[in-house]
Amino acid sequence: MMGRYGGSAFLAVYIILTLLFAFPALMAEMTLGRMSGKGTLDAFRLAFGKAVGSFFGYLLLIVITIAGSYYAVVVANVFFTTIFSMFTGFSPDTIPGFHQWLSNGWLQYGITLLLIGSSLYIIHKGLVNGIERISKIVMPLFFLALVYMIVHALSMPNALAKCKEFLQPDFSALGSTEIFAALGQAFFSVGLGGTFVVVYASFIKKDESIPKIAMYTGLGDASASLLISLFLVPSVLVLGMDMASGPGLIFDTFPLLFNAMPGGRFVGSLFLVSIFIVAFLSLVAAYQVPFTCIQNERTTLGDKKILIIIGILQAVLAMPSSLFPDIIGTLDLVFGSGMQVLGSAFCILGLTWGIRRNEVMQEMFLSGDHSTLRSLTFFWIKWIIPLALLAVLIVYVYDVIF
Repeated sequence: MMGRYGGSAFLAVYIILTLLFAFPALMAEMTLGRMSGKGTLDAFRLAFGKAVGSFFGYLLLIVITIAGSYYAVVVANVFFTTIFSMFTGFSPDTIPGFHQWLSNGWLQYGITLLLIGSSLYIIHKGLVNGIERISKIVMPLFFLALVYMIVHALSMPNALAKCKEFLQPDFSALGSTEIFAALGQAFFSVGLGGTFVVVYASFIKKDESIPKIAMYTGLGDASASLLISLFLVPSVLVLGMDMASGPGLIFDTFPLLFNAMPGGRFVGSLFLVSIFIVAFLSLVAAYQVPFTCIQNERTTLGDKKILIIIGILQAVLAMPSSLFPDIIGTLDLVFGSGMQVLGSAFCILGLTWGIRRNEVMQEMFLSGDHSTLRSLTFFWIKWIIPLALLAVLIVYVYDVIF
């Protein structure tokens, strides 16, 4: 995203938008999710009424279904890269073969189907609670491998000089498209959009502080993104790659970096295993959203039939992204950025305009929270965020059309 949409200027705008808009929006979605106690459909019905709420809810379920399909392909690519690193390793002799297999659409589609089936099986067995336990083991390993790679990347010849040059922001390169992309990335990165957060927030206990959870979530996510960029950016620049070459860039960078790094095969494999598990758990979450929502509809369909229907839809939708991976970037801009922002805007409007203020305040804040800060936060969420999102969207659509 930095390479395509303005370099370090994009990064600066992304951080600002995360602080000003993504954090408060995260609080709003968590509040609506905990109030509904079930999922996206019930949350929107609570906020907008049955007819309008059902329309918005099903629209966002369609969005998350499409996003989950191309995301599954990316996770499949990460899985293949992980297996290749562990059993073959990256060297000048093996890297060409790696890229040949990675670009084999049918192979990647087969792996995607395997991951879709595995994700749905985990949901069927009720193992979603294992996400927290697995994360507590995986994330420390992920962090240690990441620190090692950052040190190595910054110690490469001319890495610091190239990184310093790249990190000098040119804000004249930013237009409506770049700002819209940064806004979408800020929302997409923390899982906003009226789906993930709303479903998972239904499990938050009443005595837990939503502002504190939102702050930890947002800061943790932004910090992880920045840490990864600290080794990716200098590596890409030193190795002479094009920062604007799109999502597949990491699959070009990782092999070369692991090949040049002391102990690269072990550390690189450890990093890839960690990032695959994190990505795979996100894939499980993507399918948990429609499963939970349909399950709460008291439909005559049993759990197995719901999961089978989700699996068939994902298998069909994932095929184009597997065979033509260049479309993933475009799909992500529409469904990962645009529709995520729109879905979160629906949540904010429904929460602040469709539900009584006192009810929202009691749910969002604990009794000991500062009253002035509570009022300012609610005002910001109700007025400033929707107007800002609308302004960015209007300017972006105008520039695209004209």
